[in-house]
Amino acid sequence: MSASAVRFADRLDKVETSAIRELFKLLGKPGIISFAGGFPDVALVDVDGIRAATLAALEQEPAGAMQYGATEGYAPLREQLASFMQAKGASVAADQLVVTTGSQQALDLLGKTLISPGDKVIVEGPTFLATIQCFRLYGAELLSAPVDGDGVDVDRLEQLIVEHQPKFVYLIPTFGNPSGATLTLERRRRVLEIAARHQTLIVEDDPYGDLYFDTPPPPSLLALSESVPGSRDCLVHCGSLSKTLSAGLRLGWMIAPPELLAKAVMCKQFSDANSSTFAQATAAQYLKSGRMDANLKRARTVYAERAQALCEGLRTELGDAIEFVAPQGGLFVWARLTGARGQVADGNEFSRRAIEQGVAFVPGAPFYCEQPDPATLRLSFATSDVEKIREGVSRLARALHAA
Repeated sequence: MSASAVRFADRLDKVETSAIRELFKLLGKPGIISFAGGFPDVALVDVDGIRAATLAALEQEPAGAMQYGATEGYAPLREQLASFMQAKGASVAADQLVVTTGSQQALDLLGKTLISPGDKVIVEGPTFLATIQCFRLYGAELLSAPVDGDGVDVDRLEQLIVEHQPKFVYLIPTFGNPSGATLTLERRRRVLEIAARHQTLIVEDDPYGDLYFDTPPPPSLLALSESVPGSRDCLVHCGSLSKTLSAGLRLGWMIAPPELLAKAVMCKQFSDANSSTFAQATAAQYLKSGRMDANLKRARTVYAERAQALCEGLRTELGDAIEFVAPQGGLFVWARLTGARGQVADGNEFSRRAIEQGVAFVPGAPFYCEQPDPATLRLSFATSDVEKIREGVSRLARALHAA
């Protein structure tokens, strides 16, 4: 078939390739230090624990690990995930969740089950880039609710809900990507009250909540929904093992009202029949082993040290040329160039200069679905040690002053 005979779906006109993935093509330069990715550090993966869990899965239930499985998920993993959520204050039963191929598939299932072309969806500004791409692929008209250091602006969010009556609202309340912001307890309660009052579905994406540095974050919207009448039926919760156990296992989960969960399972049947039962059986054995807590503690310590090094370096090396709120967890620092003393104030231009100096980050504009702020940028401290972070910030300073 010739290229001219290929006729693509109209919905592809609404999306473009990820700015982050495109940036990665530039990172093959020897010696480059990358603050660009959003990956967890593979050196923090509990390889010994996963190896033991893999062997246990093969020895104890090989048929379950090596055969097709239920679309809803491998029953022992669903039970472990329900217990995992219960330990964090959320009342969840195993049959109230579906296992997904990473939390990314949960977003795709929400697009398939909820979005018709032209439907309005509210997201944070800025928000997870893949969310923008996914929801636009299904024809959503995206609206942006602003975010500050305490998370989404709840007053503005309610105004948008009243004005536009969206199909749903998508939030990353805890250590957001890219914002790094954490929604305060007071704002969380207000979000749930707004959801119940306006009967608006809220999607809570929570891949980073376990990666706090010192003090645990406020309870998830899911956990808090028990105390806000009528809000649980207006809530979807998406979780992931990618940032805490292993990204390579590609496992996440979605908790949703029964009718929505049933539709999501139906659509998942069309996509992949079931997420890898081998990966699910391995994850179930790992969670059962009790090793997660110790590994999370180790990861929190390492990421906290790296975040501190990055924030201190930015203050020292870039000074008033950059502003940011230091995150209390997660993998990201969200920053804004001030243009002080006539220095560069455009993220794309700064990125170009940074690459020339051997350091990379992601310009912030693509993280907005509307009215992008070109002065913003996202820096991830996750995969570089403290020494590399300090050198990377020095290179950023040189890029700042480059002609």
